[in-house]
Amino acid sequence: MLPLDGMLVLDFSQFLAGPSCALRLADLGAQVVKVERRNGGDNCRQLFLADMAIDDDSALFHTINRNKGSIAVDLKSAEDLAAVKRLLAKADVMIQNFRPGVIERLGLGYEAVAALNPGIVYGSISGYGASGPWRDLPGQDLLVQSLSGLTWMNGNAADPPVPVGVSIADIVTGAHLCQGLLAALLRKARTGKGALVEVSLMESILDVQFEGLTHFVSGDQKQPQRSTISNGYVYHGGPYGLFATCDGYLAVAMNPVDKLGELIGSSALAAMSDRAAWFTRRDEIKGLLTEVLAGRSTEAWLAILQPADIWCAPVLDWVALTRHPGFAALDMLQTTLTQAGTPLVTTRCPIRIDGQILKHERGGPALGEDNYLLNPLQERTA
Repeated sequence: MLPLDGMLVLDFSQFLAGPSCALRLADLGAQVVKVERRNGGDNCRQLFLADMAIDDDSALFHTINRNKGSIAVDLKSAEDLAAVKRLLAKADVMIQNFRPGVIERLGLGYEAVAALNPGIVYGSISGYGASGPWRDLPGQDLLVQSLSGLTWMNGNAADPPVPVGVSIADIVTGAHLCQGLLAALLRKARTGKGALVEVSLMESILDVQFEGLTHFVSGDQKQPQRSTISNGYVYHGGPYGLFATCDGYLAVAMNPVDKLGELIGSSALAAMSDRAAWFTRRDEIKGLLTEVLAGRSTEAWLAILQPADIWCAPVLDWVALTRHPGFAALDMLQTTLTQAGTPLVTTRCPIRIDGQILKHERGGPALGEDNYLLNPLQERTA
């Protein structure tokens, strides 16, 4: 029995942030039912990555919506809206990520839903919060990264702003919403009281930057400078960064520069025992490291540095990662099947419950495959 067995989640959200939250709830045992447009469904069905399709929908849709059901409705239809409200009256959780004001115009804002179901835990995602000059801007991952300052943390000093190479704002926002919903469900279990849980992409991506932003707002409030070489994190001193070896790359984290210098045979670095210099001479340190580390292979350096408790690691691409015994030991992949029986290999839930790895064979839903739920007298057909 999984922790959320028996809970009903109605997921009105589209694309990534909301569906990623609902995905985790489904992984943990909840019955998650997507509420989709009758014509076309979730827009993510047509958001293709690498032009990969599964049963005419995007592989991305099936990845982010595995182990869920689907009802297809027209929320502007009085009949469909009434049927959805009947479901909401017995739901535990609702999730929505319409632009501010839209869900209220549809008659499904928090106050309206709480009137139907006072114990509802209602999750709401926006791009930038419910007020302010950004309120009505499109809440899209790259745009939020760009507005948040995050893109100036990546790359070297001479580089233009560099976005994170994954949908970091969406996924973190989904995780934050999941945390809030679970906390609200705990309170509901004690008191019976429902909750409105609100998150935004901007607030979540700012929270991701809490380390650097804290130093910025509490310090001189000057824009931190990226390293000119092997930038890893703007507020870390040397040697923090990625360095080329003769056959690949080596990541070197926070380490005593003098000890590192002794191990790699650099007298200049070995002489740097002053910790303050590790920050003020950051790029000099990285330049010296670059020269030395290029002379041997990644494995040769690992053989020297790891036994000496130097924090370092090889820089793997996906080909090398998926062939590594460490990846195999994690058992991170699973095969899901769509309603039509089409397989898709994807990642599994990263959470373990009582030692159990959580895998679910059910893939993403066909549009409207669970419409029987809208009519309590109608039985599910095969």
